[in-house]
Amino acid sequence: MTASRDLLSADERAELIRLARESIGSFFGQVPEPTPRFLTSALLAHTGAFVSVYVLEELRGCVGHIFPVEPLHLTVAVTARAAAFEDHRFVPLEAREWPLLTIEISRLTSLEPASPESIVPGRHGLYVAQGVARGLLLPQVASRYGWTREEFLHATCRKAGLPADAWQDPRTEILVFEADVFRG
Repeated sequence: MTASRDLLSADERAELIRLARESIGSFFGQVPEPTPRFLTSALLAHTGAFVSVYVLEELRGCVGHIFPVEPLHLTVAVTARAAAFEDHRFVPLEAREWPLLTIEISRLTSLEPASPESIVPGRHGLYVAQGVARGLLLPQVASRYGWTREEFLHATCRKAGLPADAWQDPRTEILVFEADVFRG
């Protein structure tokens, strides 16, 4: 995996959690729009990231960018707000829920081609693509559900809108990534 696999420092993690939380809170007028208190090379790096929003441990949204599109600190602020209010799988957050939030950030490595045999559930995230169908599951999803490699591949294919066994089709592209995952 690439150098972006290096873990963020405790201060960098805390800063990203703060930016995510305040980005959501500013939508409600609870706090001003967040600005970084400090920037490091890691926070300025263009890397993929996902933000998951939980209220009392119930997932309420997860949005991110698998491909780097902007500096990490901006990606986190933008995707935190999108996870809270624009993930159509969930009801948007309400102001009364903001103090109850737990934010989970997944900073991604770059994607690399992989064979099904090389996938390690819990270590790798999966991205499958066939034609216009695309699906992604973060590494912690396999751990959370205790999935085997095959179950993880099936679930990622289904998320892409493909048959569960599409990972066996030579037209299906299988890519893996790793993530630095932290909560606050």
